[in-house]
Amino acid sequence: MRWLVVVGLLCLSNLVMTVAWYWHIKPGNQHFPLWQIILISWGLAFFEYCLAVPANHLGAQWQIKPFQLKIIQEVITLTVFALFAIFYLKDSFKLNYLISFGFILAAVYFAFKK
Repeated sequence: MRWLVVVGLLCLSNLVMTVAWYWHIKPGNQHFPLWQIILISWGLAFFEYCLAVPANHLGAQWQIKPFQLKIIQEVITLTVFALFAIFYLKDSFKLNYLISFGFILAAVYFAFKK
């Protein structure tokens, strides 16, 4: 159950941060002045921190090692970004991206290997 809390908070925080970083590059959203993009993105990033900080704090309290937390977060970040890029930005997903993700998942395996 604890893992689900940590992973759930990290998934939500990464979704918010992905939106904060990339919402403005979608065709049709590029008409905003840069100063507005920055303010909107910083406003969204506040909520990302409200999710990521508790996820990492609770994970550390529940004996998840810092390296493990970071590696989990990176896998979640790439997964969330891939879905965001495909469904929101309408970008294509290629085989070399899938192979790259496979290597990152191998890193997760080795990070948790005793």
